[in-house]
Amino acid sequence: MTSDLILGIESSCDETAAAVVADGRVILSSVIASQADLHSAYGGVVPEIASRMHVEAILPVIDQALEEAGKTLTDLSAIAVTYGPGLVGALLVGLSVAKGLAWATGKPLIGVHHIEGHIAANYLADPDLQPPFLCLVVSGAHSHLVLVEDYGRNTVLARTRDDAAGEAFDKIARAIGLGYPGGPLIDRTAEGGRTDAFALPRSRFADSLDFSFSGLKTAALNQFNRFHQQAEKAGSEVWDVISLQDFAATYQQAIVDVLVDHTFQALDQTRLKRLTLAGGVAANSCLRRCMTDRAADAGVLLSYPPLWLCTDNAAMIASAGYYAYKAGRRDELSLNATASLELTDDRYADSDARDLSI
Repeated sequence: MTSDLILGIESSCDETAAAVVADGRVILSSVIASQADLHSAYGGVVPEIASRMHVEAILPVIDQALEEAGKTLTDLSAIAVTYGPGLVGALLVGLSVAKGLAWATGKPLIGVHHIEGHIAANYLADPDLQPPFLCLVVSGAHSHLVLVEDYGRNTVLARTRDDAAGEAFDKIARAIGLGYPGGPLIDRTAEGGRTDAFALPRSRFADSLDFSFSGLKTAALNQFNRFHQQAEKAGSEVWDVISLQDFAATYQQAIVDVLVDHTFQALDQTRLKRLTLAGGVAANSCLRRCMTDRAADAGVLLSYPPLWLCTDNAAMIASAGYYAYKAGRRDELSLNATASLELTDDRYADSDARDLSI
């Protein structure tokens, strides 16, 4: 049987990526050109620099992905590309190239929502995964609890009201001198540290499973400043008052506790016993460990992608694009990049789907 081959293109932030995926599940190639080292000097992603680097990398990355897959543009069934959310300049680079390729080859163009792509990474990692299931999507910009009812049909049960979990990691990591990207740096620094070295709040809402990390971030920063003041009075350094390891571990645990608690409340409400993780923060070792333990106690089947599929990549975009392609969704060449895009955007949802916004 002939496979449907999808070329995926991803450029929403600071990774330029292309991949070829067969039937939404089999990765034939995946190429990623990361800018992380470049942006680390600035403590975060600089949008203008990101856009310029995408322009330089996009065509070589696509060529390499096709070559490694042993395929040509003629072999493709469709071209899938992230069109939002993300940095608009960065998105426009990938989208413009995808539109050009679609026009030149006559292949269908499929715009993919970035969060939908992260969810689809689980299809690549687990060949037996089928909807319905609950997915916790956590990254630098997103903290979502998504009920995946079917391929491409999602209900957002909760989202962040301010900072996302990854953003909360990045900001505190920068404040305490670890650098960027903050999530992996805090994760490594926290190994073996105390998770209760000082008190931190866990934000919850009486009528909602939404997340909020801005208060936690502020509380951690205030506590760090208090430790600094104590050190100054004693004529010592801040890490003589509290170890960097303990500070990182305590802060990390506070974020993970909220993510885990809200996720299992959502499982109770939906009565689902199938859980997945997605997004860059899904690579966090503490989150994986705590989710695994809680899932075992609750009799929930948990799966998550390997580390490289948690961060931005084009294989996940190709997978999501495949299911959109099979559902008959196509985009015009007038498709534009959208920096802020709801997962339940009407253009992306099935024409007969209800309004899933909360």
